[in-house]
Amino acid sequence: MLGADVRRVERMAQRGVIPCQKVAGQFRFNRAEMTEWLQENLGTMNHRDLAEVDAGITEQRQAEEDELIVAPLLRFEAITTDLDARTKPSVIRALLELAQRTGCVLDEQELLGATMHREELCSTALEGGIAIPHSRRPLPYAISEPILVVARTTQPIVFGAPDGKLTQLFFLTVSLDDHHHVHLLARLCRMLHDERFVARLQGAESPEETMDLMKAREHEVLAE
Repeated sequence: MLGADVRRVERMAQRGVIPCQKVAGQFRFNRAEMTEWLQENLGTMNHRDLAEVDAGITEQRQAEEDELIVAPLLRFEAITTDLDARTKPSVIRALLELAQRTGCVLDEQELLGATMHREELCSTALEGGIAIPHSRRPLPYAISEPILVVARTTQPIVFGAPDGKLTQLFFLTVSLDDHHHVHLLARLCRMLHDERFVARLQGAESPEETMDLMKAREHEVLAE
């Protein structure tokens, strides 16, 4: 899942960087704990580490190295450049309204509750005016297909960013299984780890332009 070699994983385990237990002299890792750890730490990883996680999960999923996982989820009806919401709850509700337009939401209340609960535990806001709202776990009973909503609010809002700055770009993600869930988060963080790209998204004037920028950026990171 980390895309790292054994020695590096051992060093991380010894230092207590990643969750693990030592049993009979061997490190043991719980998949659920590692999934949780990755969700909480992807936003602070550097570009190299994000690329390694992306590659590691790609291998675990037995997917092609150049598989697009963001582009196939982009839909015009789930993208907006003028989301009129000014508080965290209203933003999340507005994002879920966009998600419903895809026709893939089976249980709106389950999705709303899970997304709100995740925000109560720890904000999904990152530095740079970005947030990636998501549930702690995949929601196979609340959706029929993975969903990605991309939105820019009409004005920046307080969303709990670690740098204390306001947030304006939002990427709501919902998946059907753990591997895809973490992979989508890792790929998005990797794509957004570029100030110039984020600035272009901030300046996008339409869903069409936003979609084109997102697709081009995913191809760009896969070519690195």
